[in-house]
Amino acid sequence: MKLILDFNKGEFHSKIDIELPEQGVTAIFGPSGCGKTSLLRVVAGLDKFENNRINFSEIDWQTQDSFIATHKRSIAYVFQEASLFTHLDVAGNLDFAAKRVPSGTNKVSYQQVVELLGLEAMLKRKSTDLSGGERKRVAIARALISSPKLLLMDEPLTGLDQKSKREVMHYIQCCQQEMAIPILYVSHAIDEVSQLADYLLLMNAGSVVRHGPIQSMLTQLDSQLALDDSAGAIVNASKVEYETEFNLSRLETEIGVVSIVGKVNSNIQNLRLRLAARDISITLHAQKDTSILNIFPSVIDQIKEIDDGLVIVRLKIKDVAVLARITKKSAHDLALSEGQKVFAQVKSVALL
Repeated sequence: MKLILDFNKGEFHSKIDIELPEQGVTAIFGPSGCGKTSLLRVVAGLDKFENNRINFSEIDWQTQDSFIATHKRSIAYVFQEASLFTHLDVAGNLDFAAKRVPSGTNKVSYQQVVELLGLEAMLKRKSTDLSGGERKRVAIARALISSPKLLLMDEPLTGLDQKSKREVMHYIQCCQQEMAIPILYVSHAIDEVSQLADYLLLMNAGSVVRHGPIQSMLTQLDSQLALDDSAGAIVNASKVEYETEFNLSRLETEIGVVSIVGKVNSNIQNLRLRLAARDISITLHAQKDTSILNIFPSVIDQIKEIDDGLVIVRLKIKDVAVLARITKKSAHDLALSEGQKVFAQVKSVALL
């Protein structure tokens, strides 16, 4: 499923020719004011730039001579504000979307959406009586029930506390795993992107500066993403075994077995782990008398100095790139060099 964007207006300019995944999340990421929402609004047809081209799935939504209106683009848009109809209950908001689906369209199952987003118990509740997280879930459900071919989400977690954010992200994950609807997801929060995205468009000053699969994008040392204090890598996990005696879950991952305190739900599909660069240290020899459980043989791929006496080291563990953020002095004392065999000690692992 292809999305082609080619437009230019003032300081906002971009030329993109990418293949979106048939199922999954493409994140549009960057600092506030970089043009993320502007890009999304152009895709939606809410903003019209002259002499530009937008093509989705081999259908021109805009060319120099033509323009397809928003309501004819088979899209749904979830804004920062839930914007529910206050005079309708939850069921009424969902019914409104269902009734507007054109006849002959391959409709999304109303009941499936209600179940995926956990809305069964609140269908008769007034929209004004919902919490922030509940309102977001209803807004997402309403968008899905409209049976879009592309779902646009503009920072949908804005204004939520951390608990509500985690809950809504879980529901978004469930939807994108169960429903073959590609999502364009705007965010400036790296934790959201790391948890949800499969593909990443990185924006700065009105332009898409690079794009690619999320795992590789997060670990490229010529990108600011790898140099920030929040830098880290994503590792996919599959099989889970639980050790009751120590309350420890052992996960089969791309880099080997990773141990995490607590019981991990083995029924979750597409488990992801985030290894923060600041939580990985480097040793020249395998340590035995240590409290660190997750230690992996690695090869140094790249080393780059950053500010404040720090360096970022890109390591390969079974051909999977991870990052270690260490002091310049440590790198000097260990005489680290590219191609060197070392061991990565992972002090903490986050389950996304």
